[in-house]
Amino acid sequence: MEPIEPIEPVQTVQTVDTEAGTARITWYPATPPRPPRLVLAVSHGAGGGIDARDLRALAHALPAHGVTVALVEQPWRVAGKKVAPAPKTLDVGWRGVWPALAARGLPVVSGGRSAGARVACRTAVELGAAGVLALSFPLHPPGRPETSRAGELLGAGVPTLVVQGGNDPFGRPEEFPEGDHELVEVPYADHGLAVPKRAPISQEEAVTIVTEQVTRWLAELVWLV
Repeated sequence: MEPIEPIEPVQTVQTVDTEAGTARITWYPATPPRPPRLVLAVSHGAGGGIDARDLRALAHALPAHGVTVALVEQPWRVAGKKVAPAPKTLDVGWRGVWPALAARGLPVVSGGRSAGARVACRTAVELGAAGVLALSFPLHPPGRPETSRAGELLGAGVPTLVVQGGNDPFGRPEEFPEGDHELVEVPYADHGLAVPKRAPISQEEAVTIVTEQVTRWLAELVWLV
C-alpha cells in the first residue's frame, strides 16, 4: 500500500453484554474516501488495556487504509478487575462480542496482544475469522520454554500474522516453530514492544514497523477473502 498520512480518527464506544459480563468496543471507522474493506478487532493482554502502544498505533494508522479498527475491552477490564480470569472465560467474552464485530457485514480479522492473541487463535475457526493478528504472542511463560503454547498458534486454522519483539521473554522470534503463520520481528523490543533507549532504533521506528507490516499483511489478506 502507498503511504497515507493518518488523520485523527473519529471514535465511538459500544457496550456489549456477554455471558462473561459487559464488554466494551471502541470503534475507529475507516475514513473516506477509502471504503471500509474489513474490520480488525483487537483485544488487550492480561496485564493491560487498549491503551497499549501497538493497539493505539493501529487504531490511528489503519482507518486511512479502509480498515475499521475495533479495540475490545474484555468484561473483566470493564468491571475494573485487576486480574484476568481463566482462558475459557476470556473465550466466552470474545464469543459474546463477535456478533457486534461482524454486524457491519465485513470480513473480521480477530486479533489481540499477549493473552488476547491466544484468545484470537483459539476461537478463529469457530467464529469464522478472516485471519488472526497475534501481537506479542506469549509462546511460553518467561524462563519456562518447556511450557509451550505453540499448539494454540499452530491450530489457529486461518491466515495468521505474529508480530514479536526481538527480546520478548515470553518467546523470542527464533523460538517459534515453523508453521503456516508469518512472523515479523520488531528488533530489540520487549513484550510490550518497547525498545531500550540505547537501542539502534527509536520507539517511534519500532511502532512504525508494527503499523507498516500489519497494513501490508491486511492488504494482502483482502485479496484472499
